[in-house]
Amino acid sequence: MRLVILGGPGSGKGTQAKKLSEHFGIPWVSTGDVLRAEIEADSDLGQQVSETLAQGELVPDSLMIDFIKDRLQQTDTAQGWILDGYPRTAFQAEELDFFLETLNTQVSRVIWLELPAHCLIERSEYRGAIDDNPDALRRRIATSLETTMPMLEYYEYRQRLVRVDGNQPVDDVKREILAALR
Repeated sequence: MRLVILGGPGSGKGTQAKKLSEHFGIPWVSTGDVLRAEIEADSDLGQQVSETLAQGELVPDSLMIDFIKDRLQQTDTAQGWILDGYPRTAFQAEELDFFLETLNTQVSRVIWLELPAHCLIERSEYRGAIDDNPDALRRRIATSLETTMPMLEYYEYRQRLVRVDGNQPVDDVKREILAALR
């Protein structure tokens, strides 16, 4: 099982990815967690990412693509994985597909957690992540939706997209996802 879980900031991607990781016994690769750890460690990557996020922008494709290629070649991902927070653009989705072709595999399904923008803002403010100041958050949500729509079309065309109502209790979202994956 090779899954991608997508949604705006605060949509519940991490929560569902963790639950699916436990359910299927495959690693959860959270780009947000890795990037936040880099910021806290004040590494070179963390400094670049911090400046980018503070402006409400997305991390550059080149950094994310290299990170993902490296991570998906580690031994714990041989039986599958769940990507949370990547890809974020149609270009990244294509690059991921090209890379997976070199490994003779592909994304099994892409799960899109649909929520209205006001729910994303409320959830993100409640969560209080370090990169969630209100102005940056609004820009991130707008940027996320703008860049995500072409990617959703890309995966829908390839018949890999599963749309799930993310504005319901956590266990109901999980049940809906598992039903769609059967």
